[in-house]
Amino acid sequence: MGTPGKVILPHRKTCKRWDHPWDAHAITFSCFHRQAFFSRPRACRWFLDALDHARAARPFDLWGFVIMPEHVHLLILPREGVTISSILSAFKQPVAKRALVWVRRYAPDFLEAMADCRPNGRVIHRFWLRGGGYDRNLRSTSDVHEKLRYIHDNPVRRGLVRRAEDWPWSSFRAWQSGMDDLIRIDRETFPILET
Repeated sequence: MGTPGKVILPHRKTCKRWDHPWDAHAITFSCFHRQAFFSRPRACRWFLDALDHARAARPFDLWGFVIMPEHVHLLILPREGVTISSILSAFKQPVAKRALVWVRRYAPDFLEAMADCRPNGRVIHRFWLRGGGYDRNLRSTSDVHEKLRYIHDNPVRRGLVRRAEDWPWSSFRAWQSGMDDLIRIDRETFPILET
């Protein structure tokens, strides 16, 4: 089934990206066929590890995140000259490769769930849904604050937990406590909402 170690990332042509300097981005992307690949803590940790390493390679400020069972929301501010596409590649590709290696070694029956059968008969294993996901430029402080609330409330709206602080895979508790237990949050660059 497919080429060993070959992981295909989604097309970038289906999602327009506007890399305007100093625009924050609310990004959403999903697992292949919207399957719950993040239902296990190990996959969530793989994602956070890759996200942290991506910051060194493609500098950006991380303001918020939530890892849902089948998709991820991020609120980021790319540094000058860094594109959203390069940031996405820097963390999505390592997660996909790590997941495929793990599945081949420990759960080969699960390869079928990752199989993308092409019209030419070729089978490629995917972690991420094809396409660019959803990318929204945020230009106002109120939009940034609203999007952070939306991200943190996602598990509550889905009925996964009663309170945002009960979801273990989000930046909510980091914002609430001021402690970075999962990954560093760049509070110092987060815009202050004037009252």
